[in-house]
Amino acid sequence: MKTIIFVCHGSICRSPAAAFIAKKHLKEAGRESDFNILIRATSSEEIGNDVYPPMKRELIRRGIPLFPHQATRIRQSDYDKADYIFCMDDENYYSLLRQLDDYKHIIYRINKYTKDIYEIEDPWYTGRYELVCDQITDCIHDIFANI
Repeated sequence: MKTIIFVCHGSICRSPAAAFIAKKHLKEAGRESDFNILIRATSSEEIGNDVYPPMKRELIRRGIPLFPHQATRIRQSDYDKADYIFCMDDENYYSLLRQLDDYKHIIYRINKYTKDIYEIEDPWYTGRYELVCDQITDCIHDIFANI
């Protein structure tokens, strides 16, 4: 079983959305037992918090099953167990490289296989939850088509 960690700044919008969308995708593809999906933050600002309500509403509107979630900051021990770490934007990417020893070279931007999306903006600031979910969904499909 491979472990994938989705990471964003606070772990209340983008990374939970990516994990929930990934779990639905894997279940539909009959591959859910192949992957362990984790959700982490680069900051400690939202530790313990659930998914931000507007993101939760957008995921529910799309029929994405939600799972219990509390924001957790990434640690080196998470990295050590991971096979892939996908972050949402350049800020997350460089933050992870400062926080972790990437000795396995497994930290990627979520768009690694989706070249027409540069990064996933933070909807907490922009309010564009629908766009963010669309982009994350595209990236998730491309990730699992390639790993």
